[in-house]
Order: sequence, then structure tokens, then C-alpha cells
Amino acid sequence: MSLWGVVSHMPPEQFSSLFSEFPRSLRCLLADWLENQPWEFITGADSFCTSAASALLSAMVEKLRSEAGSNGQPVQILQQVSNMEKTYQRDPLRLVGIMKGILEGERAALLKRDRHLPLSFHRRQEELKFGLDLQRLQHRVNEIQVLQERRKLMEEGTRACQQMNLQESQRKIDGKLQGNELPALILEAVKELEGIKLQVLKRLHIWKRQQQLAGNGAVFEENLAPLQKRCENLVDVHFQLHQQVAAAGGELGSDLLSRLLERLNLVLSTLIKSSFLVEKQPPQVLKTQTKFQASVRFLLGPQLLKASAKPNVVKADMVTEKQARELALGGYGTPLSESTGEIVHNTVALEISTANGTSCATFKNMLLKKIKRCERKGSESVTEEKCAVLFSTDVLLGPSNLAFHLQALSLPIVVIVHGNQDNNAKATVLWDNAFSELERVPFVVAERVPWEKMCETLNLRFMAEVQTSKGLLPEHYFFLAQKIFNNSSASPEDFQNRSVSWAQFNKEILPGRGFTFWQWFDGVLDLTKRCLKSYWSDRLIIGFISKQYVSKLLNSAPDGTFLLRFSDSEIGGITIAHIIRGKDGSSQVENIQPFSAKDLSIRSLGDRIRDLAQLRNLYPDKPKDQAFGSHYNKEQMGKDGRGYVSTTIKMTVESERDQNPSPQGLVMTQPLAHNYGLPGPSAEMPMEHQCMAPDMRSSCFPAPSILSPFCPPEDISMNVAIPSTPVFHSPPSLLPAPALPLCPDGSFGNQPLTQDMLPYIYMPGTSPSPVLLGDLSPPGHMDEEMPEITPFSPASHLSPFESLLLAGSMGDNVGLPSEDELNQLLHEGQTEEGLPPPASHCSYPNHPHSGPLANPSW
Repeated sequence: MSLWGVVSHMPPEQFSSLFSEFPRSLRCLLADWLENQPWEFITGADSFCTSAASALLSAMVEKLRSEAGSNGQPVQILQQVSNMEKTYQRDPLRLVGIMKGILEGERAALLKRDRHLPLSFHRRQEELKFGLDLQRLQHRVNEIQVLQERRKLMEEGTRACQQMNLQESQRKIDGKLQGNELPALILEAVKELEGIKLQVLKRLHIWKRQQQLAGNGAVFEENLAPLQKRCENLVDVHFQLHQQVAAAGGELGSDLLSRLLERLNLVLSTLIKSSFLVEKQPPQVLKTQTKFQASVRFLLGPQLLKASAKPNVVKADMVTEKQARELALGGYGTPLSESTGEIVHNTVALEISTANGTSCATFKNMLLKKIKRCERKGSESVTEEKCAVLFSTDVLLGPSNLAFHLQALSLPIVVIVHGNQDNNAKATVLWDNAFSELERVPFVVAERVPWEKMCETLNLRFMAEVQTSKGLLPEHYFFLAQKIFNNSSASPEDFQNRSVSWAQFNKEILPGRGFTFWQWFDGVLDLTKRCLKSYWSDRLIIGFISKQYVSKLLNSAPDGTFLLRFSDSEIGGITIAHIIRGKDGSSQVENIQPFSAKDLSIRSLGDRIRDLAQLRNLYPDKPKDQAFGSHYNKEQMGKDGRGYVSTTIKMTVESERDQNPSPQGLVMTQPLAHNYGLPGPSAEMPMEHQCMAPDMRSSCFPAPSILSPFCPPEDISMNVAIPSTPVFHSPPSLLPAPALPLCPDGSFGNQPLTQDMLPYIYMPGTSPSPVLLGDLSPPGHMDEEMPEITPFSPASHLSPFESLLLAGSMGDNVGLPSEDELNQLLHEGQTEEGLPPPASHCSYPNHPHSGPLANPSW
């Protein structure tokens, strides 16, 4: 972002004082070019600064003249350029001061408005400073060379001194060519070389830090070509200066010469070792017995390595955190004593590519065969243990074949042996990537960090993982703070200055839950990435919001208003919360059972919302078809390409206020009915109920009103969804005819009534079988409070038919009633219960008693 691109839209009167000596129209023509010049780094009035200012004046005049042709007033602009050239040609440093004032004023206005400057601005300033400092150093080296040539000519006693006009050269070298001017000039040049070296090292550290942040999803400029060019340019100047120092040995003295050469060698050694780095990092969560890749690059390789018959070989070894610290303290100059893990295919040649001018070693098929764990600290788990891959090689560099041992350490790695460790390992890596310092002892990281930084990290990871440009909002951070700090009464301001610990992030279990904060957040990431990316990017999901706040929002909304939120109690679930209003005006917010990624792979979220007629408007007031219309899948009609009629799965949800006892009892699926020789589901039963996945039916089927006497418990739990709290309605003394009619021979369907079936018959006033109740309640869905079950009542309270059946179920030596007795009991049982007359014949096919029954009144 250019300064002028911003300030040109601000009121001109804000900058009236800046353009008193330089026309605003010329500033507009220069635009970005003016900001890409090192005006503010030209300080002082020495020969270098003067020459740099003169060069900038000439470049500006040329730029303005080329831009004048494309402007509507070329004559006026050319006149201004001519006047400016005459004004500043004698004093170019004055022009530098004016440009500094204009740019500083524009920068101050931008800071006042935005409170910060863009990252691109800071990077550009750093590049401008390095470039100018390198020019200054080159200028110093040239001065030393000119001075040595003068001394040499004076010693030879030739007339070349007058021909070269060395008096003028002396003035250009700042008037320092008297007495000890050569040692002073060399010392100044060496000092500037060391300063530029620090700039290069800092830039390399920044590149590595950005590479680490990219592991959490930050934008990363991977191109190493500019850094390689910096290193090569600095090494070139170093060799020139080293040559000049060696030539001036007689004037410097042995002591000063040795000290200067030592400093120069240290600069070169540091640059060489620092320019060997990991270009492509290995996976930071690494599973054993899994192939992985990595690559290292030697920035100074093309410049310093010589082509040889035997190529240099780079080796990869696993090191522990303790070993990494020892290597760092030794400056990465000592070979590794022992590897902590066995890596297959861990040696690769360091190759030089003349086409693109790089020197790289690429590991394509490494595999960590095994890992040797070290002793962990305190309560540290195996997924908190960090190690790294150490890349090393031995090379001979330069004309004198200097030997160097090069080492590069990868980013911290957590080694796992099973996929269920992946989640916690990612938490360790995320924390280390986000909160490690630029230069640190491997792999030390803070235990507590500001909540504000944690929010930035979560947002960065969310946007990168989901691949969306829509990040988290302040209200989302507020909900996340309430969750991680377990404080629902605090205000957003209360969390601003708080810090969060590693334990709160991924060691301590959230209150009332079975998982940590990170495990829950990572589940949301995975669900959104796999199934909800487009919904989130369209801002259709509020997501991070508590159930209590949802009720507050929806209670004042019209009937049918709904919103989408991530489940607070389940990992990787999203739920629909909607408002229902009764005729009396009462309201109730219902949260539909959360959908997992597996659920949404069966039927998408948009189609599920379309299925539910009770959902009308997305909060606050957007019609659902307008909001989700683009996310609906087109329903296939007619036959497919193979001639089959298309089927669909649809979702239904019943409100608690609409659940009434069903006279039909259990709804059976097709396979269960077939097992007992019964007809399939009635035409009134929607097709989608038959093919619904088990985890979907729990929210779609009504609660059963009676337990079927011929359904074994395991069949019930598999085919019919039972609510979390079993509902037992007191039926009449006889089984309702519409459920499953009893045939005159004492059978149900084509299955004779046997004593084994009796425990599964629910009789009024009795307690159902404990085994049956246990099978009916799906695991993890039993509420804490169970309805009070009526204790067993005396047989005198039962009908004759019930007494006989009850006696059989209790093991009494009582036989089953005869056909006549059964018909009589059935007839007597039809009292004033208000039941509809049952069918007059048994309609089950192939039944021995199909046809009219003995008692036609039934």
C-alpha cells in the first residue's frame, strides 16, 4: 500500500504546509516512485551522502520529464522541473530534507487515522536501508582502494600523482587522507560490514519466523531469491575488503591486522552457516512408519561451492529438545553424537542448479522407523514432547578450500504413533508456532500468553483451515473467552487484559465436559472445513454463541426464526436453534440434536433446513429460501440412467408440544416386519423414515406408546429410535388392536404366543423388565432423572386375561388359555375403554385361523 494512495483521498488542507517548497502536482506524478527511494536514510553531509543525493535528483528529473508527456499540462510541468533542477543542483541534500518532511507528514496522517502502518511499508523501509547501507560500504571500499593506489604511486616517486589529481581525490574522501587515515577508513568499513551482516541475519530470522507462523496459517513469502542475493552481494564486498586489508598489512601493523582479519573471517563464517537453512519443513506432527519430505538450501552454495567429482552429502537425524539446545549453544558447529530416532533414506546429495542458481538437497522418501523417547517432565504427556530433524553436511568453500560443518534445525516436531494422538499433538505445535520468540533457546515457549494474542492465533488457524476470508468476529471471541475461562458473567472488556495458560488451552478438561478447549475448537474447525465452508463464508452461521444467549435472541423473534450454532457439549457438531410459539403466545426455544460431519455427508445442512417447514427465517429476519437457496441440492426426479426410480432422504423433527401418545405403538422398519411375517410399513409412513441413518432417527421418530411383545430388545434398539427418557403410557387392559392384533389361537402374526414372549409384554400396574429397559436406552442418552415406575400391584386389580398372562410370566405352573377361553376373555376385556372395534379377522397371510373369528362381535 502506497502512502500517496491513501493520503490523496484525504482533505488537501491537511497537507498544505508540506508542499510549500515542492509542488503537490509533482508529488502526484511521482506517486509510488518517491516512496521507493531511501530519502530518510541519507544522513550526514559526507561525500557518499552528497553523491547519493545528486543521484536521486537526477533520477527524479528524468522521471518527471517522462511522466510529463502523459499529463494534460506538459509545458507547465516541464517548467516546474527546470526550476527545481536549478534550485537543488547546487545543494541536493536540501532536496533530501524536503522529501523527508513530505513523507513523514503523510506517514503521521496515516498513523493518526489507522493507528498502524501496513506490513508492506515496514518491509520496504528495511529493504531501502539495506540497499543504501550496502552502497555506503561499497563506497568505503572504493575509498580505501583509491587511497592505497595513491600511497603506492607516491612511494614509487612517479609523476602519476599529479596526473591523477590526488588532491581532489583527497577532498572526496572526506578530508581524512592525512596521517592514519587508511587504518581509520578500514576500521570504519569493517564496522559497517558487521552492521550489514546483522541486518542480513535479522532478515533470515524473520524469514524463519514467518515460515513457522505459516504452520498456523499465516501468509508466507517463501521466495528466498532476494535473501540469497543479499548474502551474495555482501560476500562480494567482504572479499574486496578482505583483499584491501591484507594489502595494507604493512601500514596496519601485525596486531591490528590480525584483529581485523579475525573480524572479517567471523563475518564470513557467520554468513555461511546462517545461509544453510530448511526451505521446506518436515511435517510438524510426524507419525512413525509414515513417509515424509523436506528440503534444505544453501544460499551461498552457487557462489562458494566448487564443482567436484564427489558431491556434498546432507544427512538428516532426529534430535531431542535437549540435544537441540546443546547444538544451539555450540553454534551448530559440532557434529551430532547420537540420533534419537531411526530415519530411513536420510542422506541426499547437495546439488547445484545452474538454471535457477540454487543449491538444494531434497529428501523425498524419508521415513521415521522408530523414535527413542526421552524422560518427560512432571505431568507432560507424550504429545507435549518436542523434537526436531537436524540436517548437516561438511563442505569446502572458497579459493582456499575452507572446511565448514553446516547444520540446520527444523521446526519443532511432535512424533506420534497413532492417529488418536494427532489432535493433542497439533495443539502443542500450534502453541509453539504462535508464541515462540524470534531468537530463543530450542524449544522454550511461554506457559501463559495474552488472550488477545490467543484470539489472533485462533482466527489465523480458523481462516487457514477452512480456507475462507471471513474470520472470527468480536462476539465470537467473547464466547470463546467465556468458554476457556469458565466465566459467563464477565463482560468483553474483562477478558482484554487476561492471559491464558497452556493448561487452560489443552490440558484441563472443560467443566461438565469430557474434552479440552482445543479439542472442542479443533472439532469445529474440522466440521466447518469439511461441510460448512460455504455457509460460513456467506455468514449464515453464527456458530460461536452460547445456548443461553441464543434463547435471549430468539425469545423476541417471530415464530419460526432460527439460527445455527456450534454444539457446546459435543465435539464437531452444529445445531439448529429455533423459536416455537403456541396459540396462547407462550414461546419455547428448541435446539435440534447436533449434526456431525457424518450426518451432513448423508444430507447437507441446506437440504435439512429446507426439509423443516417450522424453520422460516434466519435470524434476524431473512427468509430461509433467500438465505440458503444457493445451498439447496437439486432433487432428482423420475428415473435415473439405469431405469431406477430415484429416492430421497428427508429430515423431520417433532416438537415436544406436538408429541401425543400414538395408538399404533411402535413404528417398525421393513426388515423387522419381514422377520415376523408381517406386512411392511403402511402407506402413511414416509419412505425416508425407513432408510434414515440410526443417528438421524433419534430426532425424527415419535416416542413409542407401547412395547411390542414379539420385538426382542436388540431389534428395538437397532430399528426404532427411543427418546432419552422412556415414555410409558398406561394402555387399556387389552393390547390395542391397531398395534399388533392377537389371533384366536394365542399367536401374534405367524408366531405362536409362548412363555418366552411374556416378559416382553408391558402390563398395566407392573414394572417392565429391567433387561428390556436397559436395551431400549441407547448408550449415553439416559437422563439423570427417570420417571417413577408404578410398583407391582396385586393380581386382583388385573383383568382375567392379564392375570393369566402375568402368572405365566412369573413362572407359575399355569397353562395358556384355550381358544374358547381366550375368545371369552378378549370379549370380556372389551369394556368401556373407548377402543375402536378391532378387525373381525386375522389378516396375516398364511395364518391357520385366517378368516372370520369365533366371536364376530370382536
